[in-house]
Order: sequence, then C-alpha cells, then structure tokens
Amino acid sequence: MLGSTHGTFTTDLRARVDACGEQPGRTVVHGVAAVEGDTDVSGRPLHAPVPDLDRFFRPRVVAVVGASDTEGRPRTGITRQLLDWAGRVGARVVPVHPTRGSVFGIDCLPSVDDLAALGEPVDLAVLLVADPLPVIERLAESKVRFAVAFASGFAETGEAGARAQERLAAAVGRSGMRLLGPNTNLNAFERFRDDLEGPAVALITQSGHQGRPVFTMQELGVRLSHWAPTGNEADLETADFISYFAHRPEVGAIACYVEGLKDGRSFLLAADQAARRRVPVVAVKVGRTETGARMAASHTGKLTGADRVVDAAMRQFGVIRVDGLDQLQDTAALLARARRPVADGVVVYSISGGTGAHFSDLATAAGLKLPTLSAAKQDELHQWIPPYLSVANPVDNGGHPVGDWRGRKIIDAILADPEVGVLICPITGPFPPMSDKLAQDLVDAAERTDKLVCVVWGSPVGTEDAYRTTLLGSSRVATFRTFGNCIGAVRAWLDHHRFTTGYRSPFDEAPRTPSPSLRKARALLRPGERLSEHAAKQLLRAYGIRVPREQLVTSAAAAVRAAGLVGYPVVMKASGARLAHKTELGLVKVGLTSASQIRDAYRELTDIARYEGVDLDGVLVCQMVGRGVEMVVGVSQDSLFGPTVTVGLGGVLVEVLDDTAVRVPPFGERQARDMLGELRGRALLDGVRGAPAADVDALVEVVLRVQRMALELDGELAELDVNPLMVLPRGQGAVALDALAVCR
Repeated sequence: MLGSTHGTFTTDLRARVDACGEQPGRTVVHGVAAVEGDTDVSGRPLHAPVPDLDRFFRPRVVAVVGASDTEGRPRTGITRQLLDWAGRVGARVVPVHPTRGSVFGIDCLPSVDDLAALGEPVDLAVLLVADPLPVIERLAESKVRFAVAFASGFAETGEAGARAQERLAAAVGRSGMRLLGPNTNLNAFERFRDDLEGPAVALITQSGHQGRPVFTMQELGVRLSHWAPTGNEADLETADFISYFAHRPEVGAIACYVEGLKDGRSFLLAADQAARRRVPVVAVKVGRTETGARMAASHTGKLTGADRVVDAAMRQFGVIRVDGLDQLQDTAALLARARRPVADGVVVYSISGGTGAHFSDLATAAGLKLPTLSAAKQDELHQWIPPYLSVANPVDNGGHPVGDWRGRKIIDAILADPEVGVLICPITGPFPPMSDKLAQDLVDAAERTDKLVCVVWGSPVGTEDAYRTTLLGSSRVATFRTFGNCIGAVRAWLDHHRFTTGYRSPFDEAPRTPSPSLRKARALLRPGERLSEHAAKQLLRAYGIRVPREQLVTSAAAAVRAAGLVGYPVVMKASGARLAHKTELGLVKVGLTSASQIRDAYRELTDIARYEGVDLDGVLVCQMVGRGVEMVVGVSQDSLFGPTVTVGLGGVLVEVLDDTAVRVPPFGERQARDMLGELRGRALLDGVRGAPAADVDALVEVVLRVQRMALELDGELAELDVNPLMVLPRGQGAVALDALAVCR
C-alpha cells in the first residue's frame, strides 16, 4: 500500500477551473456539459458528453424526501448522515414528510410540490421512499437538478423489476433531471479526509461494499476526492462519472468496480476522454467467467458482454484492468500520485540474493525491463558491496551495508544511473535495526530524486514502526505488501504513460462520410439471409479486398471454359447460401489441371450436394493461389459494443488454437498492428523454418478495410468471416480464399 500523500509525491496538478463554471469546449444543456463534435459514418457520436455534476457533489440545497428522526428507523440513520454531510459541504437541508412538522429541529415541507416555493433551486433530492417513480414525476415540476434513489426491487430482481426500471428511466428522461440509482447507497455522502494533499483517487462502484478497501486507503494516507455508487444505473452510469472525474483537476486516477456496463459505446467514449487528458482509469470488471457474469447480471441487471471483447476494448482505450480489489487500490494509488517516468529500466535492490532473484524472475515475466548495469556502475557499487556478490541487477548487498553509511551510498548510486527509472526494494521481513535504517535511507533518497522508489514490505504483521511510520509516512516512496501488486502497479504505470504519450484517439480516425464502396455493397446484401461464398466475395471486392479470379458456373462445359479463363491449376467449390462448411462435406476440389478433371469434379460436387440436400447456386471455378500464411479476419456483433473486428490464425487453426485478437471499431493502423502482436502465432508472419516473411502490410490493410465495412454496414451486416485469408510473401499481398457473410 502506498504511503502518505503529504509532501511532493505528486504529478503537476492540472490548472484548476471554476467548479461552477463552464470549461473550454463544453456546452451545458439540461445540466449536462457536452463536447461539441461530429458523428461517425454510422451516425454515432465521436465525443463523450461531460455531465456537469458539480452540484451533485457540492449542492447548495438538498431535499430529503421521507426524512425521519424516529430512533431505530433506517431512514433516521440515513437522514442523520445526510445532515452531517450537508454540514461539511455547506448545503442547506430541507426535510420533506407528509406527517411531520420537523425533523431534527428543521421545519418539514409536507410535499415535494412545495419545493418550487422555496425561492431557491434544489440541487439534489434524496429519495427515502419505497417507490421513487411518483416522486420523480412531481420533482420535475420543481426543476430539481439531481435525485438519488436508494430503493431496490428493480432490474436486479428480474423481468418485472426491469420493466419498472424502464418506466423510472423514462420518467427521468422526461423530467430533465439526472438520477443516481436505483439500488444505490450512501457512499457518495461519506466523510472524506480533508487533511491529505496531492492528486486524489476518484472511486466509482456498482457495489458499495466493494469500494470499501479503496475508501479506507485514506487511513494509509491516500487521498480520495469522490465516491460514486452507481447502483443499477437507470440514468447516471459509470461512463458519466469517468468523463466528469477526468475533467476534475484534483483527480489523479479513477478507480472503478464494474459489474456490468450499461452501454459499451458510452464507456469507451468516456475512457477516451480520460486518455486524452492522461488521467488513468483502473478497473475491476467482473464477469470473466460464466458464473461471475451470471452473478453480475443478477446484481445489477445489465449485460456483461463477452469478456474477451470487454478486455480488448478496455486495453484499446487505455483502461487498466485488474482482477482484485487489492490490485485496484495499489495500482490506482500509484498511478494517481507518481510522476511521469524518466526511464523504463527497473533495478531490484535487496539484502538477499534469493529475494532479489525471485522478484526479478517475476518482474521479467511480467514484462518489466531489468537492464544489466554497466561495468562502471558495478565497479562503483563494489566500493561498498563485497566483490563476491552480484550487483548486475538484481543488486545484492549481502545485508551488512544497509546498517551503516554505505546503505545510502548504494541507493544514490543506483538512482543516478540514467537507464534506471524505478528502484524496487523487496523487504521480506523486519530485522531491526537494519530494516529500520534501510527504510529510512530509501525514504531520504526518494525525497531527492525524480525517479520512482518502491518498497515491498513483506511482514504479515504490518505494525512495525519502519512500515507504519517511516514508509507510510513518506510522500515519495510507494509501499506495497505483495510482490505481485508492486509489479503489476509499476507495469501499469509505465504502460499508461507509454500509451498516453502522443495518444491519438481512435475516434479521431473514424470515417465521417460513407465510402464509394457502400453503395456497391448494399446492392449485394440480402436482409436476414446468409450470402453464398460468391456473393460474400463480391462484398469483399466492393471494399477493395483482393479475392481470387473465379467464375460461378452451372454446367460442366461452363466449368471447363471458366478454368481456361481463370488459368490452370484451379480449385472447384460448391456455392450456396446455406453452405457453410464445404470441406467437411467433400465439396472442395483442389489442384485440378485438365478439362477431364474439371468435368469429373463438377459431377462429383453436384452429386454430393444433391445427396446432402444442399441447394446450390452453382459451382465456383477459382484461381489456385500460392502458399502463404492462412489467417482469419472477421466481423461479429457484441451485445455491448456493437460491431467488433477479429484477426487470428486461420484455416483449421482458428478452431484448434483459438488464437485471435479483437478490437472495437473505430481504430487505426497502430491498433491493427497491435492486434497481430497479441497473437501467440505471430512468428508465423515473420517466417519460420525457412519460410519467407508474410506481407504484414497487406494483412493490416485488409483488417482496416474490414473495419470500414463493419462501420458502414452496422445494422445491416451481422457477421463476416474471411477464412482463410492467404497472406502471401512480403510484397505480394493477401487474398481472401473463402468468405461467409450473414445479413441482418
């Protein structure tokens, strides 16, 4: 766990803006600030609206509907907490109750209808009622800006609850106000420590209990600025709060616990806002397994989406996905407060060779760069470390030097190396007084460097003075309790800054206007039907994707003529709209070199089709393409994100190895190349066992053209499968040998 935020362990805070005023590039309509912008070729927005939530978190007037001061009642505890919170943020509380004259000595209004007569606007209405729908409809007339509904029994309970939530959302939409909930809690109104400094972590959770570990980081000196418990997200959702927090100058990182996404596109637009402003977003997203997805749906009533797509989409927009709440708190805290890296080299420094070797193995396996220190640097370190100990990296000091003046010399010498950006010191257990001296030396050295200093305090007790006072009291040392969390957080920190340096938004690369291909493609579509291979290839050809020379024939004589035009040798394949797996049925003939073979193949293909009951639109006589690397490129529809593009090893390997990478359009060439880098079989494209390197540029071009097709035909094309796409040797291009397309 990271230490105190007091002092200089901080990124440069963005210039503060007037909390109540508009920011450049924002317009406010019905209390929502939106970035002006255009739409993509399918008419979807390319910029996220930025909700103006200032008056939600710091209201001037708060109406508590259903307020109570009867001891022992749940509403009384909530009312008391709201009064305490309102006092801290400077808000006036107006209790509303039909039968009470006052609550906690404050005069009550009998009805929400009376709020309009207050003479000042109500910023926030907190609804302590079982059914918020009638209240929402009446609050609209009082021009209340925000409401919070704690009531449960909505989408999390099943179909009837989902319908009730739809009615609630519709009423909110008509009212012009914004709603948090239903099925939310009091986390937004917690007591935040105001004695901590530096960039803060803003927290978003769909389950309030799951945010507790992050919230309690304040007791270890980590500043929190906001907590948004989104509940069922009938209106305000995770994406709204990401966009808002990304524009808050005090927020250094956003930590999210996400059970289900309300809308995939909104989430990505919000993540894009954060990436543009270099604000890291760290998220636990449940639903990796079928069980997790089912439980998440029962809790929040949302689609969880195919996890592979969720994972890829988050990575595509720089969201750092972690698995555990401990990882969430450690990673978010480091990213919020650590300065930008000056180098990516990591040095492991320990008093034990075993500890250093173990940590170095784990760090290297996780992708951290552990450079070998130069001979000159090693000679310098051996002034203070016995010559029989290794100081190449990891640096093993043998123990004794940390107990005297040599310890600080060693640390300063390591940090002075220009290749070193991170110094990590795993301390597996306390061993006073040496561990106390080592901890203090690390803290003192960290105060004098712009490089990141991390300590892993491995004691299971955690009550030692070196940990509680020295390390956690430091504003410059990042302190963790486990090897894994330290390594994961450091990698996320380095990856985030690499990602956001020169960040180009995928939405900036989205096509704004239809291509000439669209008109040709639409003429080929058959709504609700699967296209034959021949028709699917024509669809590819419309978008400039190369297919073999081929002719569709309906007689043996025509097949012989077609082979002469295409050029021997040829491939013959049965073609039909309902024919998906031709090879398994024996409906493909390869390497035909004569007219007699052509006639025999035609008869055999049509006989098999007749026997199998397959309707054909003809037989394809195709050019036989030279050998290359078989790949697959496809389009599918995701319930959350819409069209997705997949690339991977093709042919039979796509089913055997399932070696694919996926992206959500729009994306540019860099992301297309990154997709290839994620494949386990990527080396095949570079050439193995004497095979020539494949034409990767041509493959990337096909991926981008398929993406264009997915965007332009969104809503019309349900599925596309180009398999195999034969990627020929470098400079020779790529050819789609087979294709399947399903229209919506």
